Amino acid sequence: VQLQASGGGLVQAGGSPTLSCAASGRSFNPYHMGWFRQAPGKEREFVAGFSWTGFSTYYADSVKGRFTISRDNAMNTVYLQMNKLKPEDTAVYYCAAAPRTSTLRVDLTYDYWGQGTQVTVSS
Repeated sequence: VQLQASGGGLVQAGGSPTLSCAASGRSFNPYHMGWFRQAPGKEREFVAGFSWTGFSTYYADSVKGRFTISRDNAMNTVYLQMNKLKPEDTAVYYCAAAPRTSTLRVDLTYDYWGQGTQVTVSS
């Protein structure tokens, strides 16, 4: 699976951009799909994820209620709608795919990664 993330950029605090992750090579349907982020000087962290069944979504506490993960199976694309952005949301955001046997919130269990897209939130 090849993943291509897009949609980042410079955003004012309170903004609502949407990140996209287009999968190619094969359908992402059999995989957990996740968004992770890494801020400067910090470890990569889980942001949001879709279970491989497509029925369950999971969020980090820091983004719960502000971010929404969704998917378009026909387009083989996963989205991350981000609302009420804060300066601490500034990071490189990555989409990733993991086998269904993996632990959805753990980045080391993911096999496929997009190239990352920078989101910078100005105050």
